[in-house]
Amino acid sequence: MEKKPQSESLANQAYKILKESIMNGDLQDEEPLPEEKLANNLGISRTPLRDALNRLAAEELIIQQKGAPAIVASFTKERSLEYMELRSLLEVYNIERIITILEDDVIVALEENLENQRFAIKGGTYNDFIEQDRQFHLLLASVNHNRELRELIHKMNTGVNRAFIILSKTVPQSAEEAYSEHVELLNALKQRNVVLAKNKMLIHMNNVEKRFLYFDDK
Repeated sequence: MEKKPQSESLANQAYKILKESIMNGDLQDEEPLPEEKLANNLGISRTPLRDALNRLAAEELIIQQKGAPAIVASFTKERSLEYMELRSLLEVYNIERIITILEDDVIVALEENLENQRFAIKGGTYNDFIEQDRQFHLLLASVNHNRELRELIHKMNTGVNRAFIILSKTVPQSAEEAYSEHVELLNALKQRNVVLAKNKMLIHMNNVEKRFLYFDDK
């Protein structure tokens, strides 16, 4: 785990480092997270570390225990599918809520994100692609005025992407397909066609699950 520059809070730095380590598999399922060791490795005190751990626990990436170190939450195939089902319901609904208030600056940000997705695919950096994929959906969620819904979509995307990060070295075809589906979705949003956009999102969500099941069986 690398230390971050001091341009942001120590708690936020620790949160980002630990989350990345969990997402990319450096910290394994059910691995203990002793505070003293983590604080020393990160070069921070226990207070900001505990703030970071609380955030990770809220996202269900770790499990905090009384009288024992927190552990990395296990992430099974079944749990992945539960996240995908909830994510589909939330994101299709979100399209309906945001399409009439979607402003040009968000469209531009989505277009830039698609460029980053394409760059990651061409470079074969699929971990980067998965992060850009997550950001694409979080951009759409950010338009919604409902904070609770935004936070739920954030949580579902984190969970689904954790499932895919494990498979990232073997899914170049999956990335290409997902990118194409993102392009089609953005085109529907530009048209302000709510029926088409919801349908494109639903197709994308169904395909995400199909790709996960396909590669999980490999």
